[in-house]
Order: sequence, then C-alpha cells, then structure tokens
Amino acid sequence: MKNYLKLLGFLKGHEGRFSLAIVFIILSSLFEGVQLTFILPVVDRIFENKPIVIPNKVPAFIAHLVDKLNSMDAHTLFWMTPLTFMILFSIKQVVSFFSDYLMNDIAQGVMRDVRSRLFERIHTLSLDYFSRKRAGELVSRITNDVGTIENAISYAVTDLFKQPFLILVFMGISFMVNTKGTLFVLWLFPLIGWPMALINKKLRKIAKNTQEKMADINSHLMETISGVRILKAFGTEKYEIKRFWQHNFHYYKLRMKTFLNMNLMGPITEMMGALCGMAILLILGKQVLEGHLSFGVFMLSMISITQVIRPIKRMANVLTIIQQALVANVRIYEVLDTKPTVVEKTDAQTLETFKDKISIEGVNFHYDADSGNVLQDINLTINKGELVAMVGPTGSGKSTLVNLIPRFYDVAQGRILFDGTDVKDASFKSLRGQVGIVTQEAILFNDTVRNNIAYGTFEATEDQIRQAAQMAFADKFVEKMPKGYDTMIGDRGFRLSGGEKQRLTIARAILKNPPILILDEATSQLDSESEKYVQEALDKLMQGRTVIAIAHRLSTIMKADKIVVLEHGKMVGIGKHDDLLFSCPLYRRLYETQFRTSGG
Repeated sequence: MKNYLKLLGFLKGHEGRFSLAIVFIILSSLFEGVQLTFILPVVDRIFENKPIVIPNKVPAFIAHLVDKLNSMDAHTLFWMTPLTFMILFSIKQVVSFFSDYLMNDIAQGVMRDVRSRLFERIHTLSLDYFSRKRAGELVSRITNDVGTIENAISYAVTDLFKQPFLILVFMGISFMVNTKGTLFVLWLFPLIGWPMALINKKLRKIAKNTQEKMADINSHLMETISGVRILKAFGTEKYEIKRFWQHNFHYYKLRMKTFLNMNLMGPITEMMGALCGMAILLILGKQVLEGHLSFGVFMLSMISITQVIRPIKRMANVLTIIQQALVANVRIYEVLDTKPTVVEKTDAQTLETFKDKISIEGVNFHYDADSGNVLQDINLTINKGELVAMVGPTGSGKSTLVNLIPRFYDVAQGRILFDGTDVKDASFKSLRGQVGIVTQEAILFNDTVRNNIAYGTFEATEDQIRQAAQMAFADKFVEKMPKGYDTMIGDRGFRLSGGEKQRLTIARAILKNPPILILDEATSQLDSESEKYVQEALDKLMQGRTVIAIAHRLSTIMKADKIVVLEHGKMVGIGKHDDLLFSCPLYRRLYETQFRTSGG
C-alpha cells in the first residue's frame, strides 16, 4: 500500500484536473446504468404492451416513474424512448471524452514531470554513483519505467475508479429490481478471487524480472552502439548479436509469461459470467412464467448481473498494470531517493579568482568502506603558475587525486585548500569554474561544432569561439566541414578523428579560460601525427596557467616544476626530473621503461 501511495504521489500538481476527471468518470458510469434501464419500457410497455412488474419495494420516485410508464400510451412511449435514450447517450459520450482526455493529459504530464525529476536527480548525484550503475540501466529508468507508469495512470487509475463504480451501479440496479435472485447468484463471485490472487502474485514477480531484463537490453544497446568501432575492429559482430538475441529472448519469454497469466483471467471471468447467467435464468425465469416478474425486469436483472463480469475482468487487467507500475515505481524511487555524497553547503562561499596555491594536506581517500584507501597521507602544495606532473604505475591513484581537486569526490581524511579556503566550504560553481579539464577520452555531444566549443560558456561570441578554435589548431579542419561551425558532429563526435575530437575539447577549455588546468593523459590515445597537433594546442593552453598533468610524455615531465611520483596511493617521490632519477627508484624505473621511449 505504501508503494502504491508513493505511485499516486506523482499526481502532485495535477490534483485539480484529476478530481475533475474522477467526477466525469463517475458521471459516465452512472449514465451506463441509466442506459441499461431503458430495457424496461422498451420490452414491457412498447413491444409486449404489458405493465412493468417489479417484485421489490423500490424508492418512491422510482415507483412513481414506473406507474407513469405503465399508464402511458405504448405508441407515445415508442417515440419518446429513443429520443430520450439518444440525448442521454450523447451526454454520456461527451462526459466519457472529457474524462479520457483529462486522464491522458494527466498521464503525459506525470511522465514529463517524472522524467525531468529523474534527469535532474541523476545529474545532481556524485560521480561515485555512476561507478555503481550502468548507463543503460539509468536510461531504462527514464524511458521504460516511466512509460509503465503512464499506463498505470492513463488506463489503470481510470479503471480503478470507473470499474468498481460500474460494479456498484450494476449491482445496485440488480438488487433494486430483484434482491433475492441477486443474493442467490452472488455466492459464485468469490470463486474468481482465489485464482486471481494467485495470478497477481505471479505477475508481480514476473514484472520485476521483466523491468530488469529491459535494463539489460538498454545497457547492451548503449555499449555496442557507442563501441561499434571496437566491434568491427575485433570482428565481434556475431558474438554481440548472439548476446543481444539472448537478452531479447529472455525478455520475450518473460513477456509471454505475463500474457499467459493475463489471458488466464479472461476464461475465468467468462466462466463466471456463464455460471451467473445460467443461475439467473433458472431462478428468475420461473418467476416470469408465474407472472411475478415482467420480462423487462427479468432482462434488466440478468443483464445487470452479467454486466458486472466486464468490470471485474477489466479490474484483473488493471491489477496487472498496477503490479508492473509498482515495480517500475520502486526502481524510479531508487534513483529519486538517492542522495549525493558530495553536497554543497547551504552557506557555501564564492571563491575569488585563484591567486596563490592549492594545498593538499594529509589526504586519505576511499571509494567505499570495504575497498580500503586508494590514497594515503597525501601532502602536496601546488603554487600558482606551476606545472605539476603526476606519474606512477596504473592504479597508483593519479586520476583519483586530480579528481579530488575540483571536488568530484570528498576526501575521507585531510583537506584540500584553494588559497586557504577548504573546497568543502566553496560553492561548486566558483570552484569548478576555475578548473579546466582535458581527459584522454574526448567528451563531445551530438550538436554543432560551435555549441561543443561553447559548451559551458554559452555567452561566448562568434569571434571568441573562432579564436579558441584557432588556438587549438582546430579551425582548419572545421572550415573544411560541410557547414563549418554549424556542422553536426554526430553522437560522441562520431564523424571526427581522435585528434580532431581532442582539439575541440581543448578549444572548449581555452574558451572557458580557467586559471587551473587538469590534463588527464590527454594525448595517450592518439597517433603520432594527431598527438603533434594536440600537444601544440595543449602547449598554448598551458601558457600562464597552473597545470596539473597526469603525464606520459617525457617533454611534459622535463618541463614540470614538480613531479609527483605515486605508488599504491602513496607519494613515494617529489621533485624535478634530474633529482628523482637518483632519489626515487620507482621514477627511475618508469623513466627507463616508459617515459624515455615516449620521446617528445
């Protein structure tokens, strides 16, 4: 119940329209019952020209209406009944239209709001969250799971109000015209409850597995489409096609289990209807033959009870949709209820432009309590204008250390200071606005060249964008593109070479013009020709800035004011190149095996 109330919580902000829609749904249900009562005058008074005989004592206004119908001329009633029926039928259709339209409008509004909330929440979470979650799984939450909620609101919630009310209307009519007969057949109704409860229990489990399998499909799609070059390079297309087929087949099997259980409800409710119909025929038919019941009342009573089967059947489908929606709801709230681990203080300071130094004091860091320290007792001062190179074997903690500087993660112990201010006391905007980052993976968006360069600096002028491209040695290849700076570069810059992508990211950093620059092995994945252009662009970018570089090129290391040597998360050396060759065995080994061969 708690989970269902959380699902209905998505209706917040739509309460007015939702209440109006419920009013229209109730009116529509009432009109269905009223339409059904037209059987009485049509059968008894018009076609048989006999009085309407109701065995029950009915409310005074109904008794008065029956007396009036019994006293009316059959021919007059013949012309009045169809006209009245069409007027009421037309009103019912108008009311139904507005109820359906409003519920669909609410469902689409909820989808819009939930997707926006999910997207906003995902992008407020800290980086450690994304190390635990697959991108495809998060996409599935925003697309597939939210789509499931749409069905629950547009169809299931509508039926959740409409179908029980229809049951009440039809049962009310049946009780009113023939109480004893109705009570006799009601004992058959509980027979449907037990199998439906079993089926819904199965559907709940199947729904959870189905949602998870769709997340697997989305994740596989994202990985293989974004990594299509690798697939083709290694000739693994058939392997990935087989993997996708397995995911898809498992999803198909789960969906067929859902349909199997859903379709079982149909025969169960139909059998229920047949049993009720036979019972009514046997019980009430005798009363018609004996003259205690008019044929019109018999027909009204029989149709009313059998009409109850239709909303019960719809309710079975509603329960299935709701089970799926509740599973989706849990998955959505898993994201919405997740709190970022790195949080900006409410009274965060605005950092002034970097003037003096970055101080890293006694810093320890771990990704989670079970993983152990990734960095241990790091003490380092980076002065304004210095080029500080980080070197060390793979997994030594270089990238982790530079990610702590713009506070992508929080330190476990110690502190990081910008000109004496702890980064935990600074606003994200003022801190990260002073740091430019160029990584080994060039992150670009499926947008124009212009917008990719100006990303994050949206107020930049055309001249500033072009100047940044020139400084990054990107202007030449951009101008050769079909639409120049207005050319769409494809998903992740698919249409560009590695060197071209990297030069656009450097142009973006140049345009941002940060006082502090972090280079995370920015040329390590490039061929020698591309590396030459990118390195020249980086040299321009580095001028007059404080640079922290995870370095693999000897030329960068030789120019460094400080070289920090890391091993297993600890600083094992710091100094200039010549000093470290003699004082740090690890650095000397790295130089002999890696840096010297990198040239440059």
